Amino acid sequence: MSSCFENHFLYHYYEAKIGAFISLSDLPLDEAEKILDHIRAEGVVFASRRSKEYMSIRRQLEEKARKMFIEKGGRPRRLVPHYMTLGECLWLKEWYKEYREIRIPLMNFDPKIISFTYGDLFPTMRYQDGKPYRNNIYRLDEILDLVSVYGYPQEWNKDGKLGPERYIEAQVWDNELIAKYISLKEIDIPGNPQYQVPNDV
Repeated sequence: MSSCFENHFLYHYYEAKIGAFISLSDLPLDEAEKILDHIRAEGVVFASRRSKEYMSIRRQLEEKARKMFIEKGGRPRRLVPHYMTLGECLWLKEWYKEYREIRIPLMNFDPKIISFTYGDLFPTMRYQDGKPYRNNIYRLDEILDLVSVYGYPQEWNKDGKLGPERYIEAQVWDNELIAKYISLKEIDIPGNPQYQVPNDV
């Protein structure tokens, strides 16, 4: 892969007791709704604020994103994506009682199985304010061009006062590379717990 990707990383944040890349989207809708109801009842983490319609809307947006990615030449191997961010996002760490993170070099990914939105998939596809990156899915080469113009939302919109885009979201439409990372031993680093992984995975 081109050397221009060498200094870029994708991040995945998750609750320590649940584990990495555990997604409600992989469950039947009724099971996902039951889990989300339990999270709402606890009222502790960020996900407890999600609406009753959240899962049905999420399924619709994931299907739309997949179709758009295919139209741009993508070759997704999953019906729903794994979620990561392009670059670190400190705000996401606040979503969890005990957060953990995985960091993977961008250059390790096949561009055909990864798409991006400039912002979370929800506001990207639903927020109408005329910005050119709304309602769009980007390939790897396209998102890096976009970053060169607009920068990273997690840097210029840290407090969310400038719009709903708080980070660049990556949708990973494959299991193979992800499985290699979550099978490795986790090492806690004070103040920055994350998986330590070799660059040649």
